[in-house]
Amino acid sequence: MESALFHGCATALVTPFRGGRVDYDALEGLIDWQVASGIDALVVLGTTGEPSTLSASERASILECAVARNARRVPLIAGTGSNDTRTAIRQSQEAQSRGADALLVVTPYYNKTSSEGLMEHFTTIADSVELPIILYNVPGRTGLNLPPECVAQLARHPNLRAVKEASGSLRQMVDLAAACGDNVAIYCGNDDQIVPAMSLGAQGAISVASNVIPGEMHALTTSWLQGEPKQALAHQIKYLPLIRALFSEVNPIPVKAALYLLGRVEDELRLPLVPLGAEHRAELTREMARLGLTAERRP
Repeated sequence: MESALFHGCATALVTPFRGGRVDYDALEGLIDWQVASGIDALVVLGTTGEPSTLSASERASILECAVARNARRVPLIAGTGSNDTRTAIRQSQEAQSRGADALLVVTPYYNKTSSEGLMEHFTTIADSVELPIILYNVPGRTGLNLPPECVAQLARHPNLRAVKEASGSLRQMVDLAAACGDNVAIYCGNDDQIVPAMSLGAQGAISVASNVIPGEMHALTTSWLQGEPKQALAHQIKYLPLIRALFSEVNPIPVKAALYLLGRVEDELRLPLVPLGAEHRAELTREMARLGLTAERRP
């Protein structure tokens, strides 16, 4: 598909913190591990990266670090969305200037808009840059759904190339496929629905779970793309309990706990997020042990 920016699985990377500051050594380690594990693309400053708690200078430094460390090994996608169109433009232009390969732009949140407003918001951002853009629909966080017919209209813009569909609605996935055909690349934004989404035409996933099991999530999506649906389904079923544990509390709380258990980052978030509760931590630890996921080093 010409509109696809990647095929397979992209990891929505966490932002590691240590002592209240961004842990760039840990970030570089995550990037190297992800690429070595065969992941197909990387997303920084997406929802999982806690962008709402990052300063402008931190965003710039994270982008600079990620671009340099990735060194064009896989497509690097920067989250640049905002509920203020001017801010989204500024962040998108900065990501472009710092070497991102594509942008992930979420629907406006809090000050929810109309379909006409969505059209103008995304079109204005797309006009301001030369990079391809993935529209990001996650109504559970934004309180605003991006209708499939709106996506189809937006796809007329040459920079609006794909959509990350994270509504959790397979009906919406069907409607997207029907409305957009091959004009838009669809990426699944829900780890527990990747196989159903790919059966409806998705080119892969933008994943949280792949922070923890990058090779396995790459294998899941690649199996489907290579015409091995039974193998893809086997991967989906095998890792479904882990995926559910990784969403036992709001993302990225559980995935940071999992990466801490793997020895890859500190279990540190920025308020208002707090570390994973004891009951859910025990559940996550048991599931990781069942899969043989153990610490390789302590940061």
